[in-house]
Amino acid sequence: MGRKLRVGSRDSLLAVKQTKQIICQIQQHYPKLEIELITMKTTGDKILQKSLDKIGGKGLFVKELDDALLEDKVDITVHSLKDMPMEVNTQLPLIAYSKRGDPRDVLVLPEQSSYSLVQDRIGTSSQRRKIQLQKLYHNPQFALARGNIITRLKKLDDGEYSALILAAAGLQRTGLSHRISRFFSTKEVIPSAGQAILAIQGRKEDDLSFLKTINNIDSQRMAEAEREFVTVLNGGCSSPIAAYAEIAGTQLKLTGLYCDEQHYLIEEQIGSVEQARQIGEQLAHKIKQKK
Repeated sequence: MGRKLRVGSRDSLLAVKQTKQIICQIQQHYPKLEIELITMKTTGDKILQKSLDKIGGKGLFVKELDDALLEDKVDITVHSLKDMPMEVNTQLPLIAYSKRGDPRDVLVLPEQSSYSLVQDRIGTSSQRRKIQLQKLYHNPQFALARGNIITRLKKLDDGEYSALILAAAGLQRTGLSHRISRFFSTKEVIPSAGQAILAIQGRKEDDLSFLKTINNIDSQRMAEAEREFVTVLNGGCSSPIAAYAEIAGTQLKLTGLYCDEQHYLIEEQIGSVEQARQIGEQLAHKIKQKK
């Protein structure tokens, strides 16, 4: 890597704002480092008519960025960790994690709306969200909602949906917190593994140790526990699986949700923060024994 750090990002408003947050953190530690932002549209951003599980899963949000790293067009890439597949190319390891933002999901209503209409046509493409919202609302109806935040909000306000379910962090990071109508607690709607954490990816052969200065160790441990849980359960984008880790002192508590046609299982596992991956694995095995 030369004197310039080339940072790759998806080209959506949210992705660019998140990547600029990481760039600012790097510049605070290395003010003389020249940094170039390179944006690109991924396959997942282009195909919006189908849910992700029908077109190849979360890997569609990283393929072009992975290719840019492998072809030496960028030096690092920045991702929303929840959008990354569980299997990461061993040549492109995760280097650092941001401090976690607000991990909760939220309800968003049209700018002109009656709350009583909320369950008529809820916009979401997430099986994880659907299965949990069915516990909160009586007989909710769902509609596929893909696209960036601005696109989804416009469709909502144009009447395509009666409500949207989105990640709080995405709205907060794009200056759209005022659109949030209700926060769901992490007990009401358990978040997606890695939600509200940003991950930095790079090439294995490059010396990117300087990025450890911006790595948040709590986020790293939460991410390791949550992603290990999903990995051991073999959960992909189409599986209603959720995982949320909380750290208090030296203890990490992991809450996991697994659902199929016969089961709706929520379990917890507590252990030392130093054993984050093992906690994820143990929780997955606990749920497997009840399936």
